[in-house]
Amino acid sequence: MIVVATSDFEVYHGVVTELRERGTEFTTVEPDTRVPDHTTVVITGPEHADAFESVTTIVAEPDAPRRAVDQALAAARGNGGRTVIGVDPGRNPGIAVLAGEMVVAAFQVPLANAVDVIQREAADATSPIVRIGDGSRLQGSKLVNDLEDVPVELVDETGTTPYLGTGARGMGDVLAAVNIARLEGEPVETREIEPTAGELQAIKDRSREQSETNRAIDEPLARRVATGELTIDEALAEHRREDTDGAS
Repeated sequence: MIVVATSDFEVYHGVVTELRERGTEFTTVEPDTRVPDHTTVVITGPEHADAFESVTTIVAEPDAPRRAVDQALAAARGNGGRTVIGVDPGRNPGIAVLAGEMVVAAFQVPLANAVDVIQREAADATSPIVRIGDGSRLQGSKLVNDLEDVPVELVDETGTTPYLGTGARGMGDVLAAVNIARLEGEPVETREIEPTAGELQAIKDRSREQSETNRAIDEPLARRVATGELTIDEALAEHRREDTDGAS
């Protein structure tokens, strides 16, 4: 049983809302009363962090109720609650956050936003680790190189993308991220980004498709896109500026 025991209205409201949205069984008590005998986890506010020495206590901050609920659910299941963040890299990476074996959050965001999402989910988490699939080499390398203050493993992602039945279209990257999170990989701190000729040509082709004038960016700009320095749109804008400057 999860027990919510706090006199802080913001903490109470945020935590209870999260628990109800997940269909979790819980009860509430005043923080100065005895918790039920079958209590496994108490969620409370910072002012009562040391009030429940005989039971696992999760301290919830007013602005982070979801994290507290994630930790409480993991602790209630007795799996240690380690946070593992799986990432299926690509232009719009799938990201899955696991507490023990339980998926507690999932995202699919543009590559430019992925590091911020991963760092936010890892912040103050229980023994966090990030596991990144080894496909989509350029995008995966950018994530490895940009992540800070969290251990990263590179995972063989062969077979991690599941078959998607009717109605499941668009979920593949997130489900692959869940599978990646559950596989041990090789620790890695940096990964070389050296685009191949084929990768550079693919970027040029994408830029031509997105260009209003059906013109591709040149190789130096394509290389900057490949290394994550620019997006396709930014490279096209710079390409237009170079043409304008050259014509003046």
